Amino acid sequence: MTTITAARGRYRFRHVARMEWIKLRTLRSVKWALLIALAAMIGIGILAGHNTVNPHGDVTNNILAGGALGSLVFAVLGVLVMTSEYSSGTIRATLAAIPRRPLALAAKALVFGAVALAAGEVATFAGFLAGAAFVRNGVPHPALSQPTVLRAVAMSGAYLCLVGLIGLAIGVIVRHGAAAIAVLVAAVFAAPLAGLARTPAGQFLPELIYANSLGATQPLAGYTLSPWAGLGIIGGYTAILLVVGGWLLARRDV
Repeated sequence: MTTITAARGRYRFRHVARMEWIKLRTLRSVKWALLIALAAMIGIGILAGHNTVNPHGDVTNNILAGGALGSLVFAVLGVLVMTSEYSSGTIRATLAAIPRRPLALAAKALVFGAVALAAGEVATFAGFLAGAAFVRNGVPHPALSQPTVLRAVAMSGAYLCLVGLIGLAIGVIVRHGAAAIAVLVAAVFAAPLAGLARTPAGQFLPELIYANSLGATQPLAGYTLSPWAGLGIIGGYTAILLVVGGWLLARRDV
């Protein structure tokens, strides 16, 4: 018993994080999902930029419309990163090696969050630059030198990271891939289409916060949340779900 305890005691956060990084980079779904998100945001950005004809509209917000599809890809990827361990059975080996289960979840969230943040920013900036290059003459061309534009693009990339972590948290709560994706899609993406967008609660839905606040450079009528408040709310959702996931992970058999 002393030998097992000592061996387990050697695991520190940096060791667990390194192990999670190895697992993450060996998942082929991660590379494909990030490439799909990048291609989607560039393609939609170009189409949106070229089709923007209102010189008084929010051109930046239009170009960043690809973030809606990108966020779905990131969210589903977050689910799969977590539930793949349950479907393959490797979660048992992970938890046997790391008795402090919240530590394992924290390391996975940190590693995946760092990758998602970097990839989200790359995809968002690439989509914006591509879309801005195709804006027609007569329509103001947004530039990163404009503070509100830079803020909108950077926050959009951060949103992709947060929604990915929401997917990760739902994955550890539900544990089954298909069921977790169904819950995720219903709660995050389908809710605005179910009539909630027209209610006072609508402005607190993640996708509407992204579309109307984080990725916007102009204040929208009837929408009162500032971009920083919106980012804080989504960050709060992410933290709460990860705490719930960590609590359940520590109390379940697997």
